[in-house]
Amino acid sequence: MARVFPWSPRSEEPVARGVIAGVIENPTYSIVVPAYNESARIPATLSRVIACLRFRGWLAEILVVNDGSTDRTTEVVNQFALQAPEVRLIQNPGNRGKGYSVRAGMLAAQGSILMFTDSDLSAPIEEADRLFDAIAAGADIAIGSRWLESGRQTHRQPLYRQFFGRCFNFVTRLVMGLPFADTQCGFKAFTREAAQTVFQLQTIEGWGFDPEILFIALKRGYCVKEVPVTWAHDERTRMRYLKDGVKMLKEMAIIRWNAITGHYDRKIRAVQAGSGNR
Repeated sequence: MARVFPWSPRSEEPVARGVIAGVIENPTYSIVVPAYNESARIPATLSRVIACLRFRGWLAEILVVNDGSTDRTTEVVNQFALQAPEVRLIQNPGNRGKGYSVRAGMLAAQGSILMFTDSDLSAPIEEADRLFDAIAAGADIAIGSRWLESGRQTHRQPLYRQFFGRCFNFVTRLVMGLPFADTQCGFKAFTREAAQTVFQLQTIEGWGFDPEILFIALKRGYCVKEVPVTWAHDERTRMRYLKDGVKMLKEMAIIRWNAITGHYDRKIRAVQAGSGNR
């Protein structure tokens, strides 16, 4: 399996900025939380994540990636970080999308095991143990699933959202050959090596980044384990299934085109060449 060398920003590539240096040194775990206009609920989210990691004794950092919020997200996270050395803030160069935010956080993370979770904690952070156990058992990547054991859903989506979600998942299976029951659950963990490889090759910045990183992972030969997790729908979700669903279908076409034209292979060679020159 070809590997990609450790990431470093390129001068011609826009990157997230304004990283507040974390106090946690050599963390075992990095938890990435993308955030857009989350000033109202991010304190509760961070409080729960910190309570969990301290109770479990995890040596962990929390990276909140602010995606160009227009509310007080930056101020709220900075204030929270004064009392919680685990928290770091990353500022995107404007509003770039969830995929860009997750990528920025994962490539800035310092842990040995890296994961990302949605800011609403639809999958409780306590479920991270299930992902970490799968990686400890040999998986390179562990992805949370709402549908492997649907009885674990404590608050189901409305029927129309379930319908669109299932339709999208069927299309991803058909078009991209992804064998997973749930590609879109925002609860995924990676070994550091797998994260460095996959997120350097990622090109999709919007909602459709999940199928791309899974597609890349399988093409690079990584072991991806799907893990059932407890999950509750949050009515405040910002995803618009019709508009965003159409965009995600277009993004899947881009992913297939990238694979056919060798875009990912060329990017690997460019990264490896750049690493060899350092």
